[in-house]
Amino acid sequence: MKTSMIVYRLFDVADEINLEQVEALWIARNASVSRLRLDRISTQSINFTNPPILVELGSHEMEFCGKSYITEVKARIEDLGVICLIFNIAFDEDVSYEEYMDVVIATDVMPDELVRDFLNSVLETIKPACTNERISEFDEEFVAYYFRDPIPQDWKLVPILLADRQPVSEETQKYTLANHFSYAQDVCYLAWDSAVIYDPSGSMDIPDLLEFASAQFLELRYYDNYLTKAIDKTYGEIEAVSKSDEASKLERYRAIRSSLLETMADVSSLTSNISNALQVTEDIFYARVYTRYLEILRASAWQENIENKLNVMQRCYNLLNEEITAHRMTMLGYSIIGVLVLCLIILVFLAFK
Repeated sequence: MKTSMIVYRLFDVADEINLEQVEALWIARNASVSRLRLDRISTQSINFTNPPILVELGSHEMEFCGKSYITEVKARIEDLGVICLIFNIAFDEDVSYEEYMDVVIATDVMPDELVRDFLNSVLETIKPACTNERISEFDEEFVAYYFRDPIPQDWKLVPILLADRQPVSEETQKYTLANHFSYAQDVCYLAWDSAVIYDPSGSMDIPDLLEFASAQFLELRYYDNYLTKAIDKTYGEIEAVSKSDEASKLERYRAIRSSLLETMADVSSLTSNISNALQVTEDIFYARVYTRYLEILRASAWQENIENKLNVMQRCYNLLNEEITAHRMTMLGYSIIGVLVLCLIILVFLAFK
C-alpha cells in the first residue's frame, strides 16, 4: 500500500516576506525553488495572489518508535510572514496499522530542537527578505495522512485523525468523521489539525490547500493577540497621561494618537492581505474542502475579533482627538483671556498716564 504521513509545522516569523527576494537569495545558493501551483484545476477557480515558494531541504533519516524512516524535508515560505516546514515520512508498502499508529502518535511530539534547526537554517537564508523578522510564540501543526492506494477496511480512521488509540464514544466518532468529502475517487476526512486523504493520482493539491488555510489561521491568531496587547498598552498610556501635569498632556496624547493610527493602518493592511491571499471563484471540490477547513478552524471568528479590536482602537483614537481638541480649545481660551487681561492692563496704564 502506497502511503505517507506529511507533518506540517508552521511558524510566524515576520510581518511580510518578499518572495521575489527569497527566490533570488535561494538561487544564489544554487538551490532550486518553485512556486505553489495546484495541478488539477484551473487558476481561474482557485488563485493565489502571491503563490508561496517551496524549497528543498533534502532527505533525512528520522527515528520514530525505534525505527528509521526516510523523511523528505521541505520548507514553504509565504508572503504572509509564515515559514512552513514539511516532513514527508515514507512507509514500506507492507506497513501495518499498528506501526502506522505508532508513528501517528510519535509525530505528535516531534522534538522541537530538530524542527527549530531546520527553521533557523531557512530563516538565516531569507532574513533580508523579512519585514520585522522574528520567531514569535505562535505556531501551528497540521498532519496529512496521505494514501495513494485504497485505505484498508480494517484501518480505523478516528484514532488516526485524533492521534489517540483510546476508545471514544459513538458520538465522538460520528463528529470526527462528519467532515467527509469525496469526488470521483478522491476522499478527504478533515479534523481540527489533521486530515486523511485518499488520492490515487498522487496530487498534493488538497494538502497544499489545507496547509495554506493553516497559515492564514496562524496569522489571524497572531494579529488578534497583537491587537490585544496594543489595546492594553494604549489604556495604560492614557491612564498615565491623565495623572500627568497639564503642560505635557497635549504632546503625549498626540504621540498615543499617532501610534494608534499607525497600528490600525498596519494591521488592517496585513489582515486584508491574509483574507485576500487566496481567491476562490467556483464551488468545486477543492474549494469546499478549503472553505470547510477554515470553518473548522473558526477563522471567521478570529477575523471578527480583529475587526472588533480595530473598532475599539478607532474609538480610542476618536476620544483622543476630542480630548486633544478640547485641550487645545482650553489653552486657546486661556491665551485669549491672557491677551484681554494684558490689553486691559495696558489701557489702564495709558488712562492713568
